[in-house]
Amino acid sequence: MKGHRVLRIVAKLLIPYILVFALYVQFHGDYGPGGGFQAGVIFAAGYILFSLVFGLEPARGAARPGVLERLFAAGVLLYAGVGVATMLLGGDFLEYNVLEHDPKAAQHLGVLLVELGVGLTVATVMISIFFAFAGRGKRA
Repeated sequence: MKGHRVLRIVAKLLIPYILVFALYVQFHGDYGPGGGFQAGVIFAAGYILFSLVFGLEPARGAARPGVLERLFAAGVLLYAGVGVATMLLGGDFLEYNVLEHDPKAAQHLGVLLVELGVGLTVATVMISIFFAFAGRGKRA
């Protein structure tokens, strides 16, 4: 899309706002609608927009498959790790009250960490799926 100068300029202006909105949805999720899944989808959509406008190679250079796989694993481990930590502290799986002395602070911390793991996992999986299908069927 090198000939579409307006599209490239608009994308350069919009992508940072899309990514910041994803962070807002991520960290506002325990106070209102939103959370990890929605934030992950919004973040991946911003990244996919970047790759559609500027090309697959620059996008793949910014997020290599090995990095995506590690981030995917880190998200799953964060989610599961919070559950295991609550069990090691004497509670049930994902029983946040054992994380802190104050139950309200414990709920906030637990939800924040779990939703962060979900957001990280969803974003990296969606980007990986996009890369897996992008460019297929393209004539040489």
